[in-house]
Amino acid sequence: MAKKVGVILSGCGVYDGSEIHEAVITMLALDREGAETVLCAPDVPQMHVVNHLTGEVVEGESRNVLVESARIARGDIRDIATVEGDELDALIIPGGFGAAKNLSDFAVRGADCTVHPEVERLVREVHGQGKPVAAVCIAPAILARVLGDESPALTIGTDEGTAGALEAMGATHQACPVTEAVVDRERKLITTPAYMLAQRISEAAAGIEKTVHELLAMA
Repeated sequence: MAKKVGVILSGCGVYDGSEIHEAVITMLALDREGAETVLCAPDVPQMHVVNHLTGEVVEGESRNVLVESARIARGDIRDIATVEGDELDALIIPGGFGAAKNLSDFAVRGADCTVHPEVERLVREVHGQGKPVAAVCIAPAILARVLGDESPALTIGTDEGTAGALEAMGATHQACPVTEAVVDRERKLITTPAYMLAQRISEAAAGIEKTVHELLAMA
């Protein structure tokens, strides 16, 4: 039977949602290894909308995280509130600023951040059932906030400021090259830097593919 993996999306676009390359590479890697994906996102407004051509915030515009995530999912996506840990074998969170703006407020509050309650619930359920959880790019900040009391080994690459924020939340940060992943086997957590470091899509893909392989091996 195919392993069922939850994928939490955070919108559509690197500056205000899921990093599209990371999300698609994750889905492709899971499919190539024969896994079934359960794509999900919170049904909430985005923190803000960013013009991806200029990088500027668009004043007065609002978009919904679930609706925007449906673009990446080709419409096959669920409200995260309807997804239970019992139905999954593993969970992964692609990066993009949406992970730090919509799934949490890490982009604004750093180590004092909070995580969207349904995202926290699903991470805790899957992890609490002894199933593996992975996070890509900036998304390990969510794992640091939710699971920091376990001192998990995580990576966001090599950025000292971001690494310090993760450690302030209780994580043990490990520097990691873009093409590799940090595996906390005791806690069944896998993280990779992706576009925290990647200069090319192939570099991001190498680390994400290793992350997915480790995730499914543990599932």
